[in-house]
Amino acid sequence: MSDIEDITNSITKFRDERDWEQFHNPKDLAVALNIEAGELLEAFLWKKPQEADPEKVKEELADIFNYAFLLAEKYDFNVKEIIMEKLQSNSIKYPVHKAKGSAKKYTDL
Repeated sequence: MSDIEDITNSITKFRDERDWEQFHNPKDLAVALNIEAGELLEAFLWKKPQEADPEKVKEELADIFNYAFLLAEKYDFNVKEIIMEKLQSNSIKYPVHKAKGSAKKYTDL
């Protein structure tokens, strides 16, 4: 079993033990993911990046991962596969010779 499968199984076991799948439709998972992303941003609000509490960042990032994995599970997506596909797509949009050291969007390269 891969690490990703192990993580997904642990998250779904936690969810299922509490009978929470009934609340985890794709829309609500996406909303929850966005709320947690907002809480991650809050860790940086009015601070220099290095002033953010790493424990708070870790906690909120874990919440984001949990909801993202649950959303992927809901659609039966293979997490590794979709990440690798996106990296491949981005490598075409952002070729090294144009994008290296640049923060420009691919349409502006």
